[in-house]
Parts: sequence; C-alpha cells; structure tokens
Amino acid sequence: MTREQFRPADHPNEHFILTTVVGSYPKPKWLDRVRTLYHDENADFDDDDWEEATNDASRLITQEHERAGIDVVVDGEMRRTEMVEYFAHRIEGYEFNGPVKVWGHNYFDKPSVVSEVEYDETWLVEEYKYTASVADHPVKVPITGPYTLANWSFNEAYEDEEALSYDLADLVNEEIEKLVEAGARYIQIDEPALATTPDDHAIVGECLERIVADIPEDVRIGLHVCYGDYSRIYPEILDYPVDEFDLELANGDYEQLDVFKSAEFTKDLALGVTDAHVAEVESVEQIKANIKKGLEVVPPEQLVVSPDCGLKLLPREVAYGKMANMVTAAREIEAELDSGELELDWEPVKAD
Repeated sequence: MTREQFRPADHPNEHFILTTVVGSYPKPKWLDRVRTLYHDENADFDDDDWEEATNDASRLITQEHERAGIDVVVDGEMRRTEMVEYFAHRIEGYEFNGPVKVWGHNYFDKPSVVSEVEYDETWLVEEYKYTASVADHPVKVPITGPYTLANWSFNEAYEDEEALSYDLADLVNEEIEKLVEAGARYIQIDEPALATTPDDHAIVGECLERIVADIPEDVRIGLHVCYGDYSRIYPEILDYPVDEFDLELANGDYEQLDVFKSAEFTKDLALGVTDAHVAEVESVEQIKANIKKGLEVVPPEQLVVSPDCGLKLLPREVAYGKMANMVTAAREIEAELDSGELELDWEPVKAD
C-alpha cells in the first residue's frame, strides 16, 4: 500500500493512523503586509525580496506542522492565493477581468478561459522542492483539480465545460509528472466542485484517468471533496483511480457517515476529524470519538485523519491546536488498538 511509506521510522505504535492536513493554513500577519509592499509600484521591494519572504513563511509553517506531530506536511500554501486564481495565473488561455461577488460580502477574482489552455510554466515544483528541503517529514502536494478549475471559471473558448475539463486534466498530468520527477510521492487533487455538481462524476472520473496516466504506482493519489451531498456520488467514486478519498464530515456532525456504509469502502478514507469552520479547538476526547466514526467505515490500516478542509480562515493558534490535538488523539487510538482496549466489530459491507 502507498500509505506505509509514510510511517515514521520511530512510530511508537504497531497500528498506524496516518495524520495529515488538507492544505491551506493561516498566513503569518507579516506576510500579508509584505504582499502589499510587493504589489506597491512605489515600494522598494522586488521579486527577490518576495521570494525570501515566502520562503521564510513556508519554512515557518512547515516546521509548525512538524511541531504539531503531523506525519505528512504541507507548507500551508504560503505562496498561493485563492485555489483557482493561483493556477489560472499560470495557465495560458486564462485572463482576469476583476472580482465577482460570490456570497455575502465575499468576492472572488473569477477568471475567464478565452482561448485553448496550454501548459506555460511549472505551477508547484519550486514550492515542493523548497518545502521538501526544509521538512524532516514527508511532504504532500495539494493541487486544484481540472473539474474545479473549469467549473469555477467563465468558459468563453470551449464548446462545453467537459471539453475544458479534459484539456485541463492533461495539464495537471504534466505538472504531476514534473512533481514526481522532483521527488513528490503524495499528491492530493482538490475537487470541491464535485459534490456540488454530482451529476458530472463521470467527467471527474475521466479527468482522473488522464491525470494518473503513467504516474508510478508508488505515488499516492488522494482526492479531496468537501461540501455537498455525498450520496449522489457514492459508491460510483470508488471506481476512480485514486488511493484515498479525503472527505469533510466533521462539519456536518457525521450525518452523512452512513452513506459510506452502503457499499464496501475499498479505498483509504481520509476522514475530517476537526471542523475547519469552527474557531474552537476540539478536545482530544472529542477527536478520538470522531476517529472512531471513521473506524465504523474502514479498518485502521485504511484510515487517515486530517482536518475537514483547509484551515486558512482560522486564527493561527486555533489551527495549531486542532492539529496538535488531532495527532495526540490518533496516537492514543493506536495505542488502545495495540493493547486491545479498543476492540472493533468492523466488517466490510458485502457487495450485492
């Protein structure tokens, strides 16, 4: 299994519940001030200064993840802005015409696809290389998936969203090949649009087939899906060529957990066990109870735990507390499984 390569050499327990994070993390306040300087034409602040600042932030947050005990870390996406905007700036064929209102008083700089999309420059390779160079733990690379890149953009060039999604999937595949060549072994495809437009799950499946084409078997591919009605995409998504499904369930108090008991969960389950939308740190006992919810669906060797979603909108001390308590909870559950204190009545759902 691809998961075992991420077990730490000094892991204290026989059982291993992999801990990771979805991606984004609160940026240091000084980085926002630095970004303002970088975009100020009158400021004495150039590309080299910006690179130094983002490297500093990346190192700081990567090590903060490690201090919390996370097994597989990211740099909190310190160089990134919004999850579509960041990539659209790096793909030929996109342009920006200003922000659009999405809800309440929130605005999104929604891009337009105005010509055939083309791979112009690497997107995340330098980010990965730097993070890996300062990390002692394995590094995961989150990347926005082609369906969300298409669905959250204005399409002014393609016959339909499906055709755009497939061209974008080919570009994502090209980027992942470069990431793998640079040493990445854990790639997470973020497709938040999937569960909100579930009738298109076949399109996402075809996109994933294109994405993983010729990717080595030892590279772990996860799919992060948040929001929406999972019953409209499960169990169909089990056919996707991925190793892991990362699902937001804590925010809904696990009301949709039974969806994943309707058919045997044949992939790894990366379960959201802390709520990224609540600015309070859950107790270790609460997180342990949430982890046990995941053990109702899969055995321990198929379970990964993470926050529900990216943590960037939370106060930084809260984000850190959620991670640290999550790791403590996972290690305690492992120890209880080792000792027999925690016994599971788990049996796979039989296929019809």
